[in-house]
Amino acid sequence: MKMSDSGVCPRKALRFTALMDRFSLSCKLEHDMDRLARIFSYYISDIVEHVLCFGGDILNITGNVLLALWTVEQNQLSDIITLVAKCSLEIQEKFGIYHTREGQDLQLKIGLSAGRISQVIVGDEQRQYLLVIGRDVDGVQLAQRLAQANEIVLSWNCWKLCEQYMFEVEIMREDEAVKLRDMRIIDPFDFDEHFYKCLDYLPHYRTSAGKLLCPLLYYPCPFQRLIFCMAGDILFAFLLSDILRTALELDPDSALEQTLRKHIMKNLLKKIDEGQPMEYISEFRTVTIVLVSLEFHKTAWMLHLCHLIQEAALYISTVIEKEGGQLSRIFMFETGCMFLCVFGLPGDKKPDECAHALESSFNIFSFCWENLAETKLVSISITNGPVFCGMVGAVSRHEYTVIGPKVSLVARMITAYPGLVSCDEVTYLRSMLPAYNFKELPEKMMKNISNPGKIYEYVGHRRCIMFGKRHLATERNKNHSLLDREKELEAFRMAQQECLHQKKGQAVLYEGGKGCGKSQLLAEINFLAQKEGHRVLPLKLKKADSKQCFYAIQTLMAIFFEIDTCPAHYRQERLHKQLCGIVEEPLHCLFNDLFFVKFPLSFKVSHMDDLARQQKIKTCFFEVLQKAVRETPLIFLIDEAQYMDAASWEFLGTLLSGVPIIVLMTLTPTSTLCGQAQHFLQSPPAVLVPISKLAATSLLRMACWELGVVSIPQELQIYLLRRCFGNPLYCEVLCQDLLSKNILCFHDLQKEEVENSKWETLSANAMKSTMYSISPATSEDQELYVCTVKDDVNLDTVLLPPLLKEIAVNQLDQLSPEEQSLVKCAAVIGHSFHIDLLQHLLPGWSKNKLLEVLKDLVDVHVLRWCSKGQELPAELMLVPSSVETEHTKEETKSDADSPLRLLEELSLPPTEVLEFGVPLLREGAWELWPKAQQTALHLECACFLRDLACRCGSCQGGDFVPFHRFAVCSTKSSSGTSRFCSYKDTGSILTQVITDRLQLPSPQDTFQFQTESSRSQEAFTREYCGTEEEFLDKVNRKLAQTNPKKGMLTMKPCHCREVLKRVLSPLTQHCLVIGETTCAFYYLLESAAASLDLSDNYMAFFYLRKASSLLGQPSAFSFFKKRKVKICQFEEATFCRLQSEVCFNMGQITLAKKLARRALRLLKRSFPWTWLGVIFQTFLEKCWYSCSLSQPRNNPSEKKKKLAVLQQQLHCLSLLRQLYSLEATASSRRFACLATLMQKNSVKEFPGEAQAVSTYVALSQFSQNVGDKDEWLHREQLAIQKSSLCWFSREGLLATAQLMQALAYTKLCLGHLDFSIKLGFQAHEICRHLKKPALENLVLSVLFRSAFLKKKFDLCVHVLESQWALISQSHDVLGQACFYSACLDLLLYGKGWLCRPFGECLHFIQHYEHSCILNSQSNVMLGVHSSLAMWFAQDSQWNQFEYHFSKARQLVKGTNASLFGSHGFVRFLECHVLVLQKMPEDVFLQTLAETRRQTLTYFKEFFSRCVTCPVYHQWVSELRAFVMRNGKMSLTNIIRPFDTCLTRIWIEGEFLEENNSFEQNLEIQRFVREADVNKKDKEEIQECIC
Repeated sequence: MKMSDSGVCPRKALRFTALMDRFSLSCKLEHDMDRLARIFSYYISDIVEHVLCFGGDILNITGNVLLALWTVEQNQLSDIITLVAKCSLEIQEKFGIYHTREGQDLQLKIGLSAGRISQVIVGDEQRQYLLVIGRDVDGVQLAQRLAQANEIVLSWNCWKLCEQYMFEVEIMREDEAVKLRDMRIIDPFDFDEHFYKCLDYLPHYRTSAGKLLCPLLYYPCPFQRLIFCMAGDILFAFLLSDILRTALELDPDSALEQTLRKHIMKNLLKKIDEGQPMEYISEFRTVTIVLVSLEFHKTAWMLHLCHLIQEAALYISTVIEKEGGQLSRIFMFETGCMFLCVFGLPGDKKPDECAHALESSFNIFSFCWENLAETKLVSISITNGPVFCGMVGAVSRHEYTVIGPKVSLVARMITAYPGLVSCDEVTYLRSMLPAYNFKELPEKMMKNISNPGKIYEYVGHRRCIMFGKRHLATERNKNHSLLDREKELEAFRMAQQECLHQKKGQAVLYEGGKGCGKSQLLAEINFLAQKEGHRVLPLKLKKADSKQCFYAIQTLMAIFFEIDTCPAHYRQERLHKQLCGIVEEPLHCLFNDLFFVKFPLSFKVSHMDDLARQQKIKTCFFEVLQKAVRETPLIFLIDEAQYMDAASWEFLGTLLSGVPIIVLMTLTPTSTLCGQAQHFLQSPPAVLVPISKLAATSLLRMACWELGVVSIPQELQIYLLRRCFGNPLYCEVLCQDLLSKNILCFHDLQKEEVENSKWETLSANAMKSTMYSISPATSEDQELYVCTVKDDVNLDTVLLPPLLKEIAVNQLDQLSPEEQSLVKCAAVIGHSFHIDLLQHLLPGWSKNKLLEVLKDLVDVHVLRWCSKGQELPAELMLVPSSVETEHTKEETKSDADSPLRLLEELSLPPTEVLEFGVPLLREGAWELWPKAQQTALHLECACFLRDLACRCGSCQGGDFVPFHRFAVCSTKSSSGTSRFCSYKDTGSILTQVITDRLQLPSPQDTFQFQTESSRSQEAFTREYCGTEEEFLDKVNRKLAQTNPKKGMLTMKPCHCREVLKRVLSPLTQHCLVIGETTCAFYYLLESAAASLDLSDNYMAFFYLRKASSLLGQPSAFSFFKKRKVKICQFEEATFCRLQSEVCFNMGQITLAKKLARRALRLLKRSFPWTWLGVIFQTFLEKCWYSCSLSQPRNNPSEKKKKLAVLQQQLHCLSLLRQLYSLEATASSRRFACLATLMQKNSVKEFPGEAQAVSTYVALSQFSQNVGDKDEWLHREQLAIQKSSLCWFSREGLLATAQLMQALAYTKLCLGHLDFSIKLGFQAHEICRHLKKPALENLVLSVLFRSAFLKKKFDLCVHVLESQWALISQSHDVLGQACFYSACLDLLLYGKGWLCRPFGECLHFIQHYEHSCILNSQSNVMLGVHSSLAMWFAQDSQWNQFEYHFSKARQLVKGTNASLFGSHGFVRFLECHVLVLQKMPEDVFLQTLAETRRQTLTYFKEFFSRCVTCPVYHQWVSELRAFVMRNGKMSLTNIIRPFDTCLTRIWIEGEFLEENNSFEQNLEIQRFVREADVNKKDKEEIQECIC
């Protein structure tokens, strides 16, 4: 104990508890806790800095009370009191009222005291606490209590010791306190001089610093800090001129450091020793707070009181730490002291935290009453809830503390419920202790606590005097079957067979973690066993049961005797009936204590000792059970068997060896089992079965059941899969949480889709455009729903439910401090992360240290290396570009100490991309960060990823929205944009070089326009492709080359999908979290464009929907239109263009046209609305090209911006052409032709040949669709001529693939089937390499049609299988329709070949019949409905035939001359012929003559429309001839048209002659069987029917 003369000044922030109470009522408690902590920290830091400037020191910061101390000699007290009073007045003036946005102002009250105090250190060699006690400490507490808001009160002793003439005061209570109003400044008194005088009394205060800081007392100049760090318990704060506290410049002293370390909590010491930055220490987490209040008799001597506090502190610290808690601090009040204990601080989180806190508190309560003699009153209160755990105070003086509403509540409960162990309702519920251990307390008013909830008294653990009523808590779900538990159920069936056949007991123990479905499995087994006639005894144990000897068997036998639920007065009678005939009546009294009955004590039993009685009880149980199993098979079900007592384990082991019963148990693997349990597990009858996690498909199916829908959106699937990892409980809790937070919207699946006029209402249509997660119910009366996520919801920032967050934090705290720090930083990055970015967030970590910690985390399965299919490829990460530089050569030579070499030494795969391997950990760790640190880390991630957000290296870099960064660079570089959004002229993928940071190649290496050809390109272009034969010859030669430098398919594969997943998508999340909406909008456009490029229309819609929510709802009046995000006109046009493309893919044709027109208008190019405008615009476009040639060329600085605009114009015009091509009206054709003309003119301005080839291919396809044969072949020839340079870039290779597909399509339409098959295989090989699923699907469709017409049905089947693999990945409804249309063709004409059964095809059509996507595709649906009509006609189901035939009749007018349109028209004509041939007369709605006349009209229309698809003409001619001559053709020939011998096929030009060696060079390894085209057909090439 140390005595000294001091001035003590406590400052208390009033209404802070009321502010916390207001936050506690908020529904967003975690978010409000962050604001609460920041408000308190800023407020306290200002006060702390002011106290330090006046020479004081901060003794402690406890809750909303700050205790400051000035230590001086006795004769210096009066001067120091004057200094402290001046300090207090200035603090009240500046900080007396602190306004908050929440409307609850913080106010300050100050108490002053002076005199002699004692400093006491209590604790042991491991942990010590500093206390100040004495009469004047009590005086300052009294003064603080008497003070009101914005008042300063002096204790009576302080008033007597001060210079009273200097103060204006008001006497409050005689001999107790006075209120300070002001100070009298009388000449010649000068306070500055007085301040310097007082500095001589304060040796710890630097004079030089005082000279610097003294003017700051009057002029509010901010401190300028240079360095801030922490070592041990010493906080360093260096100012520009000098440091403030001399203690901070002490020389290193190991002995002093060891002494100071004893005053710091262990978990904080670990973080300090590990070198964590101060910003990384603070966290938001749920803790359990225990406040112990000891009130002593006033007669107790001070020295004896110190001994009592020491004894209490040692016991409390020991008990608390044993259960995972920490004694945070000890503070004194007038007649006692308080001990603040916290369970669940960082690193200390354990399961059953509340139960441990309650049991520890009761032990402490009992100890203090029984062992501390002078104790007058012991009160303990416990609360549980979220708090801020971290550093508060100023830069030069920090304190680790906990802040939150639950901290205020626990202090109020001590006062409201004295002499008890009280707890709040949350602690009561989360403890999971039996209800008989608690007693509800009456409600009492608590200051500034509006709704404390129910308060309970914990009365300690009592032995349960009842048994039974412990049946399985989980009931079997009657509506849904058990998912993925076939292996576990098979183990039960095997145990049944073993038990029945061998007459031996069997035990199956199901082992699994929390929430894996153990209880649900037992409920299912309970149902199955009872259904089979077994008698089942179910029991669920709790943790408290493990402490009661023989409890499990006692309860099971009570259930067996059926006395567990009967009234007490019937229990003995019922038990007597059960025992009669099995157990001798004198032995019935053995069960008195066991079952709480009162049989008379027999002489025989009275002479038995305890051991003999126990053995006899067990023997009786054996006899009873043996008799029972002879009558009915018996099964014990024990849930949570890890809580079974040792005696019960031993009894079960003995029981199984002699009685043929089945025991089924569930275990949690983390529990430590007793010796008897371990012995039981190793016994022969016991079989341990680990419970596997649910498969992803099963988990999503379960989510659909929980939400009551048949399908969930893709972003919600990702949300659940990443958080659940196959755990059913997590899935159930998360789904319930989503429902409670009202962030999902539900849509009727059976409601007919209609075209929407607004983008904001498309969510349901987008969801319906994807495949279902579960099969819809077959009941027609049952309503079916799908769900979507609300537009303004970001699922990545949705907080975990409290139950799951507790589980996640428990997992995190099992790791070491280094591992925790790494996991927390990785959580900010996302579910998967690159180690370079992770190291960027861990200051001071070397690569070696990082890899070692990562290896430890991978070994315990917390993290896992991404598989090769998920990672960024090594070749893309190791080399910045394809051009080798001197820098990379030097790095290659000196790679001995490189990270790659280190990876090899640590046996780690060189992927450098990891992901979380356990559920919830990433989300739980992310939520621990305070908002300020969270934002700062997300900003660092965004800075790291910003220059990597571009196409992959094999795509020559660049933006996904072409030249995006150049078109908006002026906007992005504005002063209002964040510093990290600087845009460089670069285009590289995430590239790892062998240094400690990522670098990007120079702009010259990334954007190489084809106008600047290399020598190899120039040499190649000499081989000009003037004809189709020359082009195909060149393709064959390039495909045959194997030289990596010359081969067409030897360039690196595309990895843009990985860029989207690893860079773009996380980057948008980082921008959204930090509030950089302008940059987030930019990257959302990039993500949407990348998704469309990868044929993922739903994810494109998802990103655009997020972008739309950033812009806000559009106003009905254009002059009121005000965007929440400032974007340039180009970005708005790009946004509209992407929306239009997404709408087109969703079948929203009207809205797509509207958005495409708006985008063109924003791009300074209009598209007319009326036919008159079309005529005028057509005239302008015809004159446009010659005029544009005379315009001067743009200067180089504007070239890329112009290209960006031009590229978007081409996209918009292409969309408009496709949109108007869907309608077969004359008006739509005029608009489509205008869009074609404008597109052709625009492409002439574009410097790239690849763009020209793609455009001419599309225009050629359009000409074929509208039946313009001359333009069709002419534009195809132009595309071939432009294809000379399409070999040295990925874009050019894509254009080549498009041209190959177009040629295969052309040959098919013209009837060159073998040639079409060959071209189709070549195009497919290129598409597969390019990873373009949409184009690959189109190629496969053409390949199927060619093979089908050649009657190569085996090849057809394998083509369809490949096509299904593509469709199922992209969830493409239109692709499915084409697929099922082909399957129907195979069913009708395939001679027994089958790809999908007819029922599946019909099921698809029925559920998507009203889809806007399919309704907009008349060509495809005409063929589908016609094929279905033919199938039903074959089975004489004329009602179904008429339905689909009428559908086809409505569609036929909207088709064109495309391949699908012609195919559908042919099927429709076959239906007409079938009507004339087979349909009964009573079914006709019109006469046979009228039907025949109408059929002939359709034949005429076919030949006039489908001019450009002559492959079907011969067959249609024969059908028409049949109708005209009214002849009889058998139904077999109609339904099996390939059996009909056709004489010739009409073509224009000559057929390609088949080459016998052709098939030898055809690579079709992806198909199991080769197409049979090796042999030259001896027959004349025939026209076949599709």
